[in-house]
Amino acid sequence: NLVRRWLSQQAGLFIVNVDLLTYAADRGHVADLPADQHLLVEADICDGELMAQLLRDHDIDTIVHLAAESHVDRSIDGPGAFIQTNVVGTSAMLQAARAVWLDEGRQAALANAGRTVRFHHVSTDEVYGDLSATDPAFTETTPYAPSSPYSASKAASDHLVRAWSRTYGLPITISNCSNNYGPRQHGEKLIPTVIRKCLERESIPVYGTGENIRDWLYVDDHCDAIWHIVCFGGNGETYNVGGLNEWTNLALVHQMCSAVAAETDVTTAELVAQIAFVTDRPGHDRRYAIDPSKLS
Repeated sequence: NLVRRWLSQQAGLFIVNVDLLTYAADRGHVADLPADQHLLVEADICDGELMAQLLRDHDIDTIVHLAAESHVDRSIDGPGAFIQTNVVGTSAMLQAARAVWLDEGRQAALANAGRTVRFHHVSTDEVYGDLSATDPAFTETTPYAPSSPYSASKAASDHLVRAWSRTYGLPITISNCSNNYGPRQHGEKLIPTVIRKCLERESIPVYGTGENIRDWLYVDDHCDAIWHIVCFGGNGETYNVGGLNEWTNLALVHQMCSAVAAETDVTTAELVAQIAFVTDRPGHDRRYAIDPSKLS
């Protein structure tokens, strides 16, 4: 979504899109993009030498680091992959950027051309832990208190990015976003799962009592926020990106049932009857909420 959004709105961009093409990927999402604006490279971000070579070969001046394992349930069942991609992979990317961008010759060439570099790291609100129903929303200074292997791996990657900025002088920004939704989202995420279960007339699983609260952010709004941060964000700064759109999981599922019913011949009541409350996820955070005022 970010590649498509940016290329449709910004002239003169060329994006090298690095993707390992795991189970969650689909080449079809970018198959129609013009070759003079976009290059898909099937590669692992943990391969630091290749990442550095791509930076050199394509004269890249901006990294937007979105690559991550992100499904909490999968992190509980198999945390190793999350440590590898989110921590080791981020370290490899940082090392590659440092080796290429902070080389004296490269720095001089960029300065002469009037160009700057930026490593933007995309993270999650889950690094902050959770909130009660009455707590104020997360700000950029909220202490980290991750609950799951996923959020712990993202917290670690955030710390690495800040360390490379302070120790080596790498120009960086970080954004921590709330739950995304929108086109092309993988089917294991909540909203696609509910839509699929409604259409297939299968049981709709809801953790616990469904009272956990999430803030929802439309993916294109997130892409626009990242562009704004990359272009105008302060070096070394962190920005929270949220939708000011809090829903309990149960209320969201009811809303999705109503939306599907409006497009089919099944009633909302029939779809709501498919909801099945299941054993709660271990360490399930109660509420996330973002205060985006610094960005706005």
